[in-house]
Amino acid sequence: MRWKSDRYTGWGRVIEAEGDLARPERLSALRDLPPTPAIGARRSYGDACLNSDGRAVDMTRLDRVLSFDPATGVVEAEAGVPIGELARLFVPRGWIPAVMPGTGFATVGGCIAMDVHGKNHHRDGAFGAHVLSITLVHQGKFKTITPDKNPTLFRATTGGMGQTGMIVSARLQMAACSGETMKVRESRAGDLDEHLALLDASDATYTVGWIDAAAKGAALGRGIIEEGEHSLDPAPRPGKPKSVPFNAPHFALSKPIVKAFNARYYGRVPEGGRTRFRTVEDFFFPLDRVLNWNRLYGKRGFHQFQCVLPTGEVAVLRELLEVIARSGLASPLAVLKRLGPQGDGLMSFPMEGYTLAVDFPNRDRALDMIRFLGTKAGQAGGRVYLAKDSLADGAIVRQMYPGHAKWAAEAAKADPKRQLETDLTRRLGLRSVS
Repeated sequence: MRWKSDRYTGWGRVIEAEGDLARPERLSALRDLPPTPAIGARRSYGDACLNSDGRAVDMTRLDRVLSFDPATGVVEAEAGVPIGELARLFVPRGWIPAVMPGTGFATVGGCIAMDVHGKNHHRDGAFGAHVLSITLVHQGKFKTITPDKNPTLFRATTGGMGQTGMIVSARLQMAACSGETMKVRESRAGDLDEHLALLDASDATYTVGWIDAAAKGAALGRGIIEEGEHSLDPAPRPGKPKSVPFNAPHFALSKPIVKAFNARYYGRVPEGGRTRFRTVEDFFFPLDRVLNWNRLYGKRGFHQFQCVLPTGEVAVLRELLEVIARSGLASPLAVLKRLGPQGDGLMSFPMEGYTLAVDFPNRDRALDMIRFLGTKAGQAGGRVYLAKDSLADGAIVRQMYPGHAKWAAEAAKADPKRQLETDLTRRLGLRSVS
């Protein structure tokens, strides 16, 4: 395997790593490799996909679909296959990945390692709930694990940040879909109470809320709720993807511009709501139409704060939104969703409650505020999403995840020399039990 020294970042472009990377094209190249962290499309925002001063294997060339059963919708794919590619290949055949994150560029291996959630978590759980088996490079050998034969190792692997072995392929149970189009109902919510009421009342397969994180006072928490179902109706094809060609200047996401954008975005939906038809890609991966959109935050990059709060902690959610709105730092990219019950992954992020995600340009004022938001979420019984984090306190994070000690013990068995550690696990001390 050929190694090349390189500098690289996560999607937020704030934290940089320098180390040796390899991009193998065959699974056989992994057989004689000592335990090494695997990375995918680097869509984790912070340091989950970084290994400073060490080696990492870029899995994006291991992107083959190994098998597919059209009768059952079971597909086996290498770890580097983008989830959006699975949708592109199989939606026309009546099958769709059961859970899809907000970008189609995320790889199968990354979706397992972070146990990603989608717009249907309240109904269908997280990604790991639909994984039938995983093949790992485990203690120097290829090992296939399943939820029945290796339950603890499997639970430590889904959402386990790659610490139990290199994920090389997986068998996934896809969901049947009735059409290649999405029928989307859009409704306005004038404030937080209405926003949450609409999320709670929705029985749609897919539900997500855009939230105006700059709104204050009576408008705090206003936004737009999207409810989606598969449809056979035609949808207008979106134009070709655009690309942000350079780092945007500092003022591109200034407070007045964000406020004006949000007001216009909110106002585009009539008061009585509307229904429209969109392509699968447009509904699930709207930001993928703008390549390199992370350059909009300029050279200094950005942080995304994402937490989940228990359903009964609406007062804390309101407090977080008030802090964010007063700061004047929020970007237009803010999401509020309802999540369903906790899954089986020992370090999986989703739990029953409301999840809030907001992007902030990398400014000194934003750092302290994001740390405060994370601490408040932990005190309320919630947790922060490690796929997005770069600022949380390790001791608080370990308390947020009740399965942490069991996960750390399983990771220690799989990787006793800690050769799979990443910048994220080292920063938060995740491999330590105390």
